[in-house]
Amino acid sequence: MTRTRSLVKMLLALTLATPAWAQTPAARPAAAANPARLTAQKAEAVKGVDELAKLAQEMVDSVFSFGELGFQEVETSKYLTGQLEKFGFTVTRGQSGIPTAWVATFGSGKPVIALGSDIDGIPQASQKPGVAYHDPIISGAPGHGEGHNTGVPLNIITAIAVKKIMERDKLPGTLLVWPGVAEELVASKAWFVRDGMFKDVDVNLFTHVGNNLGVSWGEGGGNGLVSVEYTFEGETAHSAGAPWRGRSALDAVELMSAGWNYRREHLRLTQRSHSVITNGGDQPNVVPRNASIWFYFRETDQPHIKELWEIGNKMAEGAALMTNTKWTSRILGTAYPQHMNKVVAETVYENIKTVGLPTWSDADQTLAKALQKELGNPTQPGLATSLEPIGMPVKEEDKRGGGSDDIGDVSWNMPTVTLRFPSNIPGLPGHNWSSAIASATPIAHKGVVAGAKVQAMTVLDLLTRPELVQQAWDYFNNVQTKDVKYIPFITRDTPAPTHLNKAILDKYREEMKKYYYDPTKYSTYLEQLGIQYPTVKKQ
Repeated sequence: MTRTRSLVKMLLALTLATPAWAQTPAARPAAAANPARLTAQKAEAVKGVDELAKLAQEMVDSVFSFGELGFQEVETSKYLTGQLEKFGFTVTRGQSGIPTAWVATFGSGKPVIALGSDIDGIPQASQKPGVAYHDPIISGAPGHGEGHNTGVPLNIITAIAVKKIMERDKLPGTLLVWPGVAEELVASKAWFVRDGMFKDVDVNLFTHVGNNLGVSWGEGGGNGLVSVEYTFEGETAHSAGAPWRGRSALDAVELMSAGWNYRREHLRLTQRSHSVITNGGDQPNVVPRNASIWFYFRETDQPHIKELWEIGNKMAEGAALMTNTKWTSRILGTAYPQHMNKVVAETVYENIKTVGLPTWSDADQTLAKALQKELGNPTQPGLATSLEPIGMPVKEEDKRGGGSDDIGDVSWNMPTVTLRFPSNIPGLPGHNWSSAIASATPIAHKGVVAGAKVQAMTVLDLLTRPELVQQAWDYFNNVQTKDVKYIPFITRDTPAPTHLNKAILDKYREEMKKYYYDPTKYSTYLEQLGIQYPTVKKQ
């Protein structure tokens, strides 16, 4: 709490000075009247976030314990919307025909500030938190192997703290809290955009777990993608008695896979493409009538993503011709390459510098260094202790391809940024059990509190400084989208693939329920599991 008191004192002291933003001619008419009031409101928001730290910990630990995969975030959504309704937010459920999607709002009028983050987990990522080696809670079960249990709790804490100030000071504006459903499948945000969930939003403040407090603007270094499942249909026959009478859909799948892997050598270096066979037939003695293969086609821009998709279609056509089968396809997800707003990112970064990184304990650093060693990292620096500079646009010649996030679709429809907050450990492989180790520990709890302070301060900036919103849209309209337009991959008729992951949760959910966190009996999830923090291998 010492750091918080110092931060609040610093913010209150700033009320005696005129901020740099209030000195500019463009800002003066709208914002210069009450710079001291905004600074005091920010100090109050910081204090309010700290007062909600216990709730933040309970939400982080609860969502971690649910460990649900995309489109199956039933317990997660029920719990988080229950918290929002308890604090006076209005919740609408079932957005875009997705049962686990929802929107929570408070306030009225402009500006409308959206607060979003993801909620889904990773297959086979079950892991005991605070244990610096592989030790699943339930072997083979899903878990939060990326830390998506932290982001929406951060935004809820932000919204509660800001709501209190809005009510007292009668600040106009609307808060809109929303979840990134099935982000690991990149299969909801383009649907949200299509169906108008963001049509009145002025600025979208997204958050994603990371290992430092950071924000970037401009084009990123990752890829966009289209996720497509190809299904082939042939004819059954006795595999030994009359194989010549069968037409194998599995043969078509294997030929398509082999063809793509041969073609890969002749694709751009920036592409990333990978596949899994989702249906390989029923049993060996029956020629498979149906078989399916699921591809992710990743590239740095919309035209090249479309080009990969078209190549995939030609591969499917060729495989069908070779096997005398028929083929169909369906989109299971899509993500645009990201472009983040310069004005909003710079505003966020000023608040990042004010808040700073959490103070890590010896136990926190011991866990981090032990895990880094367990994973064979050449160095074990532990947790971040200094802020990184604001992220700048990646030059075209420096793009090397990489991961995707469907927040990209949102970023091309309104001013958007992603705040990265330090609730995980540096040097992890990602999409792995190791990324769950910190996600229900003091590391995650402290990182969420720090991120919520930055988020709350930024929301107050946007609510009380109308010139910021105008400048953000000026950048969006005159720089970002001047020469590049958003062309969605999905159509009005493309359904969200809500069937995905159902079989996995049907298999594991009853066993997982035994380990749901009960905050009425235990102060933390670590306590409920009986885990000594940190647990590391003895040297």
